[in-house]
Amino acid sequence: MFTLPIYNHEGKEVDTIKLNTEVFDGTQNEDSLHQAIEAYRAGQRKGLASTKTRGEVSGGGRKPWKQKGTGRARVGSTRSPLWRHGGVVFGPHPREFSYEIPRKIKILALKTSLNTRLKENNFMILDEFKVDAPKTKLAMNVLANLKLFSAKEKKAKKILFLTHKLDADLKKALRNISFLTVDLAKDCHAYEVMSSQKLLITRSGLSDLTERLK
Repeated sequence: MFTLPIYNHEGKEVDTIKLNTEVFDGTQNEDSLHQAIEAYRAGQRKGLASTKTRGEVSGGGRKPWKQKGTGRARVGSTRSPLWRHGGVVFGPHPREFSYEIPRKIKILALKTSLNTRLKENNFMILDEFKVDAPKTKLAMNVLANLKLFSAKEKKAKKILFLTHKLDADLKKALRNISFLTVDLAKDCHAYEVMSSQKLLITRSGLSDLTERLK
């Protein structure tokens, strides 16, 4: 059983929590994680590439020359794929790349991603993310107190912040932080967790996530 400290917005440890062993059991299933990530990335693809066949290219309705007697090869249209400005043979057309995978695989992949961050010591629990005003500077101060960000570092690590709910002030305070991704705990997925380097989650968000995955 994993026991983690809970920090407040000032970076001080205020409590500890024992993680649910049904979710945070330390096991990792790389096959399910691979399937979930590939399915997510396929769903993000936009199949907009499009070409025109000889029947879709404008023009070419008249036969260039008669069938026989000219000494040249027989041609029925100037839009033949063999000609310049002609149609394309077997070219790409708009298509849908997304596909569905079983729900159990999605859940197993998300558990794997969470256990991965936990084993790397990149899993941090926050009691509550508090800002007095919708200002980015205040949100950055909270991250600095948690030692997730330092002004001296030239490049900050990518952070995923999961919470139970997101009010308007907090949303405005966090939206301009380039290295921070914000999402609700009930909506997060394996790709989101693995694409970040550190995971920050509120106590209530952890409760939502645990209930979802049990």
